[in-house]
Amino acid sequence: MHQPKLIQISQATRYQNAAINYYLELTGSSYLHYGYWETIPASTEDLTLVGLRIAQEAYMAKLLTFIPAETNSLLDVGCGVGGNAAYLQDRGFSVEGLAPDPFQQEKFIDHTKGEIPFHLTKFEDFQPTHAYDLILFSESSQYIAADDIAQGAARLLNSGGYLLLADMIRVDAKYNEGIFSNCHVASVLHAALEQAGFKLVKTEDISAQIAPTIDLCLENFRTFGLSTIKYIADVVAIAVPPIHLLGRWIFNRWIKNLIVEGLEARTIFDRHLCYEIQLWQLSKTDHI
Repeated sequence: MHQPKLIQISQATRYQNAAINYYLELTGSSYLHYGYWETIPASTEDLTLVGLRIAQEAYMAKLLTFIPAETNSLLDVGCGVGGNAAYLQDRGFSVEGLAPDPFQQEKFIDHTKGEIPFHLTKFEDFQPTHAYDLILFSESSQYIAADDIAQGAARLLNSGGYLLLADMIRVDAKYNEGIFSNCHVASVLHAALEQAGFKLVKTEDISAQIAPTIDLCLENFRTFGLSTIKYIADVVAIAVPPIHLLGRWIFNRWIKNLIVEGLEARTIFDRHLCYEIQLWQLSKTDHI
């Protein structure tokens, strides 16, 4: 049996996995995406975890409206813990998942009961046994270079196949440093896809419908996160003063600026980014 190439997991990815695990335990959700709030909350009291789970189901229903009727086989790139794949399989699609992370592989297989194929590899290195009708990038495009997305999708799709992308996108190319700076610049991504033979079929800006999730995260962090950090610091200061002094130095040196920027996430998003769902079709004549 062919053994997959060993995937080296970076320290950043391990931190991300710890955050994912915390998120899953906190929300009880099988999805990692922002969701789609069909009714925009009128106040912070309406920002609830129950509302988030409802929004995440609505997000999948929204994506479903973008999938062409002739679609059968589908590759979910950056498939997370399997929520999207399970949803799509339940609606009759032949789905496969792909991610380069063993942690997500374990969660994916557990969530899908091993019924959906999973490929442990980077998208750029993936060697399929067949082509697909549609490739899905649901909040995973920002981790892959624009040219690799375009050329890889063209290589993996059937002639006339589709690429469905849903993610944050930078509308301000000058915003190139900060928490959302890994998101693609809209014009660069479009140019790469068009160069690879794709044509934009349909697009919709759903920024207003995903923004409440940012607000929910910020509200919970202000309410619970900051107070918890302060409580732990106060206890350590009483119990082990030298450790408190070291921790305070570490906090001021590396963590404080991250928290300050994180608390500005909604403002940064509104000012520099949007969230779009885009359906692209590969030209039959330009198929690689």
